[in-house]
Amino acid sequence: MEDQPMLSGEDLGVIIVAVLAGTMARIWVLKEDYRQYPSYPNGYLIHIITGFVAAALGAVAVPALMSMNFVAVIFLTLALQQFRDVRKMEKDSLSDLENTEYTYRGDAYIDGIAKTFEARNYIAFITALAASIVISSLHFNMWLNNVIGIVAAICVAGGLKYFTKGKTIGDIAVVREGGIEIKGASLYVDGIFVSNLLGTENAKDLFQAEGMAVVIEPNENHFRINLDNFGQRQAALFEVTRALGNKRYNFTRKDYVDGRIVIALIPIKQDIDAFIEAVKQCPLLESAKKAHSVMNKAKGGRA
Repeated sequence: MEDQPMLSGEDLGVIIVAVLAGTMARIWVLKEDYRQYPSYPNGYLIHIITGFVAAALGAVAVPALMSMNFVAVIFLTLALQQFRDVRKMEKDSLSDLENTEYTYRGDAYIDGIAKTFEARNYIAFITALAASIVISSLHFNMWLNNVIGIVAAICVAGGLKYFTKGKTIGDIAVVREGGIEIKGASLYVDGIFVSNLLGTENAKDLFQAEGMAVVIEPNENHFRINLDNFGQRQAALFEVTRALGNKRYNFTRKDYVDGRIVIALIPIKQDIDAFIEAVKQCPLLESAKKAHSVMNKAKGGRA
């Protein structure tokens, strides 16, 4: 039986530095934000471990190729395909929680969150791979090679983080407080009809006393394509109820004339500033995005 090739100390050093760089990149983009997801210790642990595995795969790719270990490279290719299971895991987990929330996230929002976590594992993989390539290609002393490799990893991770950062509702629209008006059993916000479900005196009094609403006005007409999307409006409503709670009633409606969107509810926490901020920080869903430049016929010919 032929002796199996052993890792040299230099290769081991490359792998360790690259794994650490990739794992730290994953931790960097794994932050608890206004959406508070993941907000539980087990969620953090799962994503850090999968990020570590992704970084390890990226770190060993270059040493495996340099040692002509093509079996290991094939294994890496197969292992990378398993990261698609991360997306499935997130989708299944969030879908199972839909009936326990104040309002539904919606399929579009769940799909966007799942894709985000899958992409972040690829950030860990690419960062580790970049560090491994840079360190392996340099011929200075070990410490200088490692320092340059870490700097390269930081640049790559920063670039990928910027590239994958999406826009929010606040980037394309003005969000302001809306004036609530009740006419009979109907609820209006800034003159926009919202609902006719306030048929009891208790419902009217409750909404008049504790109801809150915001109006979303697109900065440009073509942004209505994003905001009119039902999945986008459902995501915004979910973020509001997650941030403020929901005592009773929640509505989202759109004005067909000028594209204004209304979100109205009776929250547990009475804080209009937090209400507005939750809507502004709601991410634009990839499924609802449409590049205006692509739709501009004056800028291009036929597809």
